[in-house]
Amino acid sequence: MSARVIAAVGSAAVAVAALVTAPTAMAADVVTAQYRTSASANTTDQVEPWLKLVNSGSTTVPLADLKVRYYFTSETPDVGYRFACSWAVRGCGNVTGTFGTLTGGAADRYLEVGFTSGAGSLAPGADSGDLQLRFYRSNWSRITQTDDYSFRASSSYSPWSRVTVHRGGTLLYGTPPGGSSTTTTTTTTTNPPNPNGPALFDDFDYASSSDSRIAQRGWTVRSGGGGPGVPATWEPSQVTFPTVDGQKSMRLESSNNGSTARQTELYHQRKFFEGTYAARVKFSDTPVYGPDGDHVVQTFFTITPLNSDLDPNYGEIDFEYLPNGGWGEPANIMYETTWETYRNEPWLADNIHSEQRQSYVGWHDLVFQVANGRVKYFIDGTLVADHGDKYYPETPMSINFNLWFIAGGLAGAPGDRAYQQHVDYVYFAKDQVLSPAQVQSRVGGYRSSGVAHVDTVPAS
Repeated sequence: MSARVIAAVGSAAVAVAALVTAPTAMAADVVTAQYRTSASANTTDQVEPWLKLVNSGSTTVPLADLKVRYYFTSETPDVGYRFACSWAVRGCGNVTGTFGTLTGGAADRYLEVGFTSGAGSLAPGADSGDLQLRFYRSNWSRITQTDDYSFRASSSYSPWSRVTVHRGGTLLYGTPPGGSSTTTTTTTTTNPPNPNGPALFDDFDYASSSDSRIAQRGWTVRSGGGGPGVPATWEPSQVTFPTVDGQKSMRLESSNNGSTARQTELYHQRKFFEGTYAARVKFSDTPVYGPDGDHVVQTFFTITPLNSDLDPNYGEIDFEYLPNGGWGEPANIMYETTWETYRNEPWLADNIHSEQRQSYVGWHDLVFQVANGRVKYFIDGTLVADHGDKYYPETPMSINFNLWFIAGGLAGAPGDRAYQQHVDYVYFAKDQVLSPAQVQSRVGGYRSSGVAHVDTVPAS
C-alpha cells in the first residue's frame, strides 16, 4: 500500500470517526416536541400544527440550530403550499417555514420549521413557548388530514413522536415516516388572505329595530337599564336604518333632557376573536337638535363580559370618539383603548390607550387587527395605535356599537337634545390580517354581488 493510499485511508478513518462521534458530542441534547392543533377536523382549509419545544437535556441549545418536521400527504393535484406563523412567543419574525418532499415512506411531504438567531436559546428545563403555525394550499382548496403522518386531533399539548426534532444531521427526537427526502423548497412566510375564510358582513339593510332578521342574524338591540353613563334607559326605537348619503345604514340616536337619558346600542353575539374588524362610521360633533356641549361617546368596540373584579379573561378593544371632550379632555378626542381588566368599586382600570386630539366629524373607515399578540388600529388607512403584551385579548368577544353620555358630563343648559352616529357596514374576517385596502376590496365585492349579509363565523 502506498503512502498516498495509507494517508487517504487514514483521512477517511478520521472523517468516519468524526461522523461517529458527532452525535456523541450532542448526547446531552434532549429536545422533545409537544404538539396540539386548533384545526382538528378531518378536512380543513388550513392545517394548524401548534408546537412547543422542550429542553429536557443538560446543555443550552440555540434554537437556530434546530429544525422541526411535520409530515403529511400532499393533495392531488399538488398546487404547492404556503406557510404562516399566527403567533409565537419567540416572535413570528424569528420563525421560518419551508417544505420538502419524501419518496418511499408513509408521507410524501413535510413542513420544516426553523429559527433565526433572534429566537434565542433553550436552557435546560426551558421550553420555546407556543409556536402557533399553519399552512395551506396555494389555491386555498381543502386539505384532508386523516392521511397525514403527523396529524393528531388533540387540543392540548403533549409529546408527539410523529413530529421530529433535528440538530444538524442528528435526530434528537421523534420517529420519521421513512423514505428519502429531496431538496427542501423554500416558501414565503407571508399570509395572503383566504377569500373563502369565515367572515361576517352586514350592510344593515333592515326595516326597523324590530325586524326579525336582526335577532336571527345574532344581533341584539339593547333595551332596559344599566350603564355606562348617566342614569338612562336603552331605547330600541331610536335604533333605525335610514338611507344616509346614498347608502342604507344603521343610525344610533341618543337623547337626554339634562338629567336622564335614552341611549342606544346594537351588539352581536360573542364569538369573535383573532382576525380583522372593520366598520365605516359617521361621527357627529353637534346635536341634531337642542343645546350643545354634552360629553357624549360614539363607539365601535369588542368586549368580553367581566365575570368578577379584575377578571383575567376580560377583554375590550375600543374606538371611542368624544366630540365635546370628557374624562378631563376639553375638546374633540378619539381614543383607541385595549383592556386587560378592571374593577368597578373602587374603580381600577388596567388598560393601554392612544389618542388623537382632533375632530372626526363625518364618515371614517375604522379597522383593527387582532393577531400575533398585537392589536393594531387604523383610521382611514393610517395606523394610529399598536397595543399588545398583557393587553392582548384572551377570549372571544362580541361586536358592539353604542352612543352614550358620560356621567357628570351633561351640559347645564335646559332642554332636550340628541346626538346621532351612523354605521354604513361592519365586517370581520376570522384569523386573517387584512389591510384597510383589502377590507375595502372585500366589502366592495359583497356590494357588487348584491350581498347584504353573510355570517360564516362559527359560534365560540
